[in-house]
Amino acid sequence: MFLDSAIFLLAAAVFGLMFWPGLRSRPRWRAMITPLASIIGSGFLVLGPILQSEYGGFAPLAMALLCLVAWAFGAAVRVNIGAEAHPASPARRRIEALAQAVLAFAYVISVAYYLNLFGAFAVALTPWHGAFAARIVTTVMLIAIGLAGFSGGFKALERLEYASVSLKLAIIAGLILGLAGYFAVRASADALVFAAPNLGAWQALTLGFGLIVTVQGFETARYLGGSYDAPTRIVAMKRAQGLSTAIYLAYIVLLAYVFAPGSHALSETAIIDMMRVVSPVLPGMLVAAALAAQLSAAVADTSGAGGLTAELSRGHLPARPAYLALVAAGIALTWAVDLFAIIAYASRAFAAYYAAQSLLAALETKGARRLGFAALACLGIVIAVFGTPAEGG
Repeated sequence: MFLDSAIFLLAAAVFGLMFWPGLRSRPRWRAMITPLASIIGSGFLVLGPILQSEYGGFAPLAMALLCLVAWAFGAAVRVNIGAEAHPASPARRRIEALAQAVLAFAYVISVAYYLNLFGAFAVALTPWHGAFAARIVTTVMLIAIGLAGFSGGFKALERLEYASVSLKLAIIAGLILGLAGYFAVRASADALVFAAPNLGAWQALTLGFGLIVTVQGFETARYLGGSYDAPTRIVAMKRAQGLSTAIYLAYIVLLAYVFAPGSHALSETAIIDMMRVVSPVLPGMLVAAALAAQLSAAVADTSGAGGLTAELSRGHLPARPAYLALVAAGIALTWAVDLFAIIAYASRAFAAYYAAQSLLAALETKGARRLGFAALACLGIVIAVFGTPAEGG
């Protein structure tokens, strides 16, 4: 009972702090909140059960490696932010156009990913929970967002972004407190578990490749140039990646050792069943966080995909028809494959984008750094080719 109250009070305090004028009005905080919200997005809720189920006691190591790869790709993007003031060579302009085209494609898949999670969590606590009902909800939401974009109705939805980000971060704070309390109870009873991984070395590596999208989002700082200068965006990305890494590692360490192997089936909403054991207040809070996170992320990426498509086609394909094409692709993905496959597809698409960004960074640097970014571009291509989905149970 005490832990339940503490979870609720901490979440309420963090939510209130997010609206404190002294914090909200700081330019570097506002610049940091967009990449932070994108990194700790919908993937946060699905990633924990995947790592715990597939990597066992080595889940924190897998999480640390994911964050390390994300930091390396972030370093490439930061170099490119700093290079914006320099005149671009023809080769750089061509690679930049390729990167934007790949990013637009990645947004198409990520919108399907966000809204499939929205559907899964929307029905998780209802009598109609299951894949079919979740896909119906996802399809309805895809159509609604497509119509909103086509009719110019994104403005009202975008104004809800800060509130949804605040709610999500507040509930994540409560989740980590709940896990810390449960971890302490299990540790005091000498009941912590170190499970063996379910995967061989190659399977573990390719699954990690397929999970890159769950730590993606830091690149959004690059596209905030209309609001913030380059130094502010670079610092904001570093801080967002640093804080998100600390949150992710705390979450995975606390989750990895408190559940026995096979105690929960691996599914899109496995975190809800796992958190029922920790505290009865967490499942409902997680559903609220998931719905808020997925809706705001889907709106942001739909808007981004439409804008990039219009820019790349030089106005020949306006944003509004692009929204309808995005919806059609999202509906096809929703009914053709499961969420874990969509996560892997999205990871591969973003890895291709990061490969292009790393190549751009290599062109801007010299010596060992150039070689490092060239190697990173190769890694992005390898991830794009070999990333595989988790197998749901």
